[in-house]
Amino acid sequence: MIRKFMLMIFFVIIETTTAFANQISIEVFPSTPYDRYIIYEMLALFWAGIIGLVIIIRMKLKEIERIQRMESTEKEEKKIPLLD
Repeated sequence: MIRKFMLMIFFVIIETTTAFANQISIEVFPSTPYDRYIIYEMLALFWAGIIGLVIIIRMKLKEIERIQRMESTEKEEKKIPLLD
């Protein structure tokens, strides 16, 4: 009984929000082609920047791993007994 009531309330809320959403039309992008071009260009630059940052972070992490491996080999070399 409670489950049916909750589902009924859920569907009423969904229907009312979609009914109000159909009445209101908000333009997300500007109507002039030049402004749209600028927005798409900025989005492309934004994603290119994000991809560039990911690549730089990967390169830095690989460099850190390489330096850590070099340090560990230096420690192992110090442990090797020398022939005097």
